[in-house]
Amino acid sequence: MSTNTPLAAAPLTERQPAGVRRGRAGSTTRAQAVTGYFFVSGYTLFLVFFGILPALYAVFLAFTKQGAFVGVDNFARVFADYRFLPAVAHVAAYVAIWLVALLLFVVLLALIVHAIRVRWLSNASRFIFYIPGALAGAASVMLWLFVLDPTVSPVSFLLRALGSESLVTTVQLDSLPIVLAIIAFWTGAGGWIVIMYGALNNISTDVMEAARIDGSGPISTAWYIQIPLLRKWISYMAILSLAAGTQLFVEPRVLSQATRGVVPQDYSLNQLAFLYAFRQNDFNGSAAISLVLLVVALGLSVFFVFRGGLFERD
Repeated sequence: MSTNTPLAAAPLTERQPAGVRRGRAGSTTRAQAVTGYFFVSGYTLFLVFFGILPALYAVFLAFTKQGAFVGVDNFARVFADYRFLPAVAHVAAYVAIWLVALLLFVVLLALIVHAIRVRWLSNASRFIFYIPGALAGAASVMLWLFVLDPTVSPVSFLLRALGSESLVTTVQLDSLPIVLAIIAFWTGAGGWIVIMYGALNNISTDVMEAARIDGSGPISTAWYIQIPLLRKWISYMAILSLAAGTQLFVEPRVLSQATRGVVPQDYSLNQLAFLYAFRQNDFNGSAAISLVLLVVALGLSVFFVFRGGLFERD
């Protein structure tokens, strides 16, 4: 048979019947689907048993008392508590400061690291930024107890210049939102810097080259090209950080123990919910507080989703 005929030149797969090819493609697709289901099954089980079911139980508790439906009585009791509004104000101030700092400085530092062309220096910068994120929340606060105490702090000169003579004066209530925001930024910013750095690497080199040819400098390139293309990632960071910020608990609790009550035990909403549940034996009121936090976090998250175009196609 001549090798010039189309039959001889065609690949082996093209000479197979269409039904055979579709059957093999279908088998591959099913195998991939099964593999995908296997990988997500563990997370799905944890989500159901430790996320969805407890949330539904909290909803049940929030609207009942001793098993009987009481409407919004639990919410009314919580809202009338003299500790509720101060806790709301504390969490709102902390989240506002932390979220603004996170959005500004994480993007700025990611752009700076991405602009570093010396490979070892870029790698070292990302590693240094990421190290604090390896510490758990309680361990991070324990470290900051020494940093914030002018008697042992490596930056005692700065603390004394700001008028702090002891740990107690450093963590006064008026300055506590800033202190907590600094601790949270130090702990969580590094991981987001690495994520933003990866997102910057995904920007097309053709786009960056076109900007360079057009005479765009580093600042104008960052403002008009890189930051707009990072919008979805910035929204994603804002949503997760907002959810974490409203759950403020570990930092003020450790500071409260370290300062012997200078930081109140009901400083945040999560702490207040803890007191309701385990000091007052009022799980219904605790569930009402948790539900308020959930609704507020969901509402703000929806805002960031739509304003950030998280589900828009590129």
